[in-house]
Amino acid sequence: MRKLLLQLDADPLPSAFDRIVAYDAGADEVLSYGGVGDADVPGLVHGAIFTRGPKDLKNTALFIGGSSMARGELLLHGAKESFFGPFRVSILFDPNGSNTTAAAAVVKLVRAAGGDVRGRRALVLAGTGPVGTRAAGLLLRLGAEVRITSRNAAHGAAAAQQLGARFKGTVAHVTMAGSAEARGLLAWAELVLAAGPAGVQLLARSAWAGQAGLKAVADVNAVPPLGIEGIEATDNGTPREGIPAFGALGIGGLKMEAHKAAIAQLFERNDLVLDAEEIYDLAAAL
Repeated sequence: MRKLLLQLDADPLPSAFDRIVAYDAGADEVLSYGGVGDADVPGLVHGAIFTRGPKDLKNTALFIGGSSMARGELLLHGAKESFFGPFRVSILFDPNGSNTTAAAAVVKLVRAAGGDVRGRRALVLAGTGPVGTRAAGLLLRLGAEVRITSRNAAHGAAAAQQLGARFKGTVAHVTMAGSAEARGLLAWAELVLAAGPAGVQLLARSAWAGQAGLKAVADVNAVPPLGIEGIEATDNGTPREGIPAFGALGIGGLKMEAHKAAIAQLFERNDLVLDAEEIYDLAAAL
């Protein structure tokens, strides 16, 4: 029986990247729908689950993507609400690659810290975006003491509150308008992840070089200028200023492995929901 993946994307055009990765991960056919709204979800999901008997539904799965985490979460909620009894299929939730990217970045930082971040001080720069919030939440889940930065105090406070509720803990937020304000934070931090937008430098080399307490730095931005000056996109534990550094491409290799492994896992059973936590556990085992 053919493995069918239903791709639901709130953007007008469904992601070609996600579709190609799905094929590479073993899907036989990807049915891609763009511009999907809340009201569209039940009909699309029911069309997927009523065509096969419960024993065969492991061969059908859902991928929920798009560029917006908030809109994606609405689609995810709608999909889960459309299931009943044995009529359900497995779901991978990864809007804009945020869950797989965050999971891969955190795995790299955890390994650099010796495999355990309990009690470690972790700083997530631009921690209110999709990757930043997910990474901060995963670090909190693993027992780290987490701070996120934002240019906007209200935005940062809201994100920290939501993170604490979702991942069961407390996240501190710090308003940081530029790299010049970072030195005090870096004196506190042991692990640093830059999760800002493409082409925006968040941290100058002078701010983090020589910080004796730093155990690892990572940056998910691949577009120059990188988020952390002084590291390279290809860094994968490369010593920079005496500190293990991870760039976007160094992180991206594991992100792609996790993405493909998650797609493959969807077709093993029909009751999985792979969100940030599940994707992290999968990436950590690779």
